[in-house]
Amino acid sequence: MVTKITVNPITRLEGHGKIDIFLDDKGNVADAFWQVVELRGFERFCIGRPVEEMPRIVANVCGVCPTPHNMAATKALDKIYSVEPTPAAKLVRQLHYNAFYVEDHLVHFFFLSAPDFIVGPNSDPAVRNILGVLKNAGADIVNQVIDIRKRNRDIIRLVGSKAPHPEGGLPGGVSRGVTEEERKWIKKTAVDTVEFSKFAIQLFKDVVLKNKSNLDLVLNDAYKLDTYYMGMVDDKNRVSFYDGTLRVVDSKGKEFARFDPCDYLDHIAEWVEPWTYVRLTYLKKLGWNGLKDGPGTSLYRVGPLARLNVADGMATPLAHKEYEAMFDILGGKPASHTLAYHWARLIETLQAAETLVQIANDPQLTSKDIRNMNLKLKKEGVGAIEAARGTLFHHYKTDDRGIMTEANLLVATQHNAAPICLSVKKAAQGFVKGPDIKEGMLNMVEMAFRAYDPCLSCATHSLPGQMQLTVNIRNPRGELLNSVSRF
Repeated sequence: MVTKITVNPITRLEGHGKIDIFLDDKGNVADAFWQVVELRGFERFCIGRPVEEMPRIVANVCGVCPTPHNMAATKALDKIYSVEPTPAAKLVRQLHYNAFYVEDHLVHFFFLSAPDFIVGPNSDPAVRNILGVLKNAGADIVNQVIDIRKRNRDIIRLVGSKAPHPEGGLPGGVSRGVTEEERKWIKKTAVDTVEFSKFAIQLFKDVVLKNKSNLDLVLNDAYKLDTYYMGMVDDKNRVSFYDGTLRVVDSKGKEFARFDPCDYLDHIAEWVEPWTYVRLTYLKKLGWNGLKDGPGTSLYRVGPLARLNVADGMATPLAHKEYEAMFDILGGKPASHTLAYHWARLIETLQAAETLVQIANDPQLTSKDIRNMNLKLKKEGVGAIEAARGTLFHHYKTDDRGIMTEANLLVATQHNAAPICLSVKKAAQGFVKGPDIKEGMLNMVEMAFRAYDPCLSCATHSLPGQMQLTVNIRNPRGELLNSVSRF
């Protein structure tokens, strides 16, 4: 006899999904599926619109990662119009982008992942949330999180007009610069953000690394996955959020590929499964080898841990020191411990904060030369960025008037979707045992996907682009009279 356990909805993520766990007659997990059950057709919405509108449109894909979509679209416009942004424009963009990294990563750690460590994975779900963090860690810490996040969102609002769904991306530049007066409070915010980022990393060390039960979870084989990794690096092979080349390494750390973002279709392919609306991805040269890790896999992971795995170091000194400490404790790189995504996320927060300080001190930040108007339409462009959750591609094609004819959004959660399915299955096999299923067991399964910080509304694309629709017609007594399906 096989027993099915459904976790629906899954919690502390953006979007809607569920987990189905199947137990065999001995109470062991036979299989498990992480399913995304909604369809969002953003690629179709873009067709027929002037390409200059894309940074504004795609920033509304979701409220969690609007800045990466805005920035990827803006970079795609640079390519479509064959124009290089001015130095001041690049600084303003990166000011905006690193401020986003800070506020996004801090929200994930303190609001979405910290309850599992600070309150405990087996604690009452009624208190396993930000209120539980507030009670256990103290109001002062939570207030600091809120304050630092607000001040970094003020930077986003300054240059992007709105923090939730920023605008202002233009081919060759930005729509607004920064004044000397604004530089003062930006610099103060940046310095304070560095200090809070250092505190957040120390909190992780105190709460997770010095707590045996939490550390055992991080190192547990149920949360390990051997895959390839992909991330953006600069010319010195350091972690880069805004610009660079894409590097892929295997599970031993050997470089498998290195390519310009414009060539992504030569290296990445998509795969459709009938049980989810997320398109899965794999390494094209290896072919689709199914949902498996280890030898023979063609799957790769992106995001904070992946970026640290593919790089030779961080781009800023304090973050690099923490990078070295993390890999020392995890036994070298690449690290395959899924829960280490949380640790890597905080190290990236520190790099973003240090970068904000560098930008705030750069004399060119307040230059009025914020746009290069030497525009030449070439009708196709790819914009790539390291979103907080991983590599993001925006690929646009237009007609001779600059009207959108094709759009492909390849988002971070798509890259991670197949590995998330595997991570959920391994965690279920490691922690779920029937017949007495406790809530804490299921939460430890959820922790497997939560580490990736998936954004499901961004990732829900499906071929042929239509959501299956079934209409059931019932009489007043609820009896089914007829059922009509689109397919």
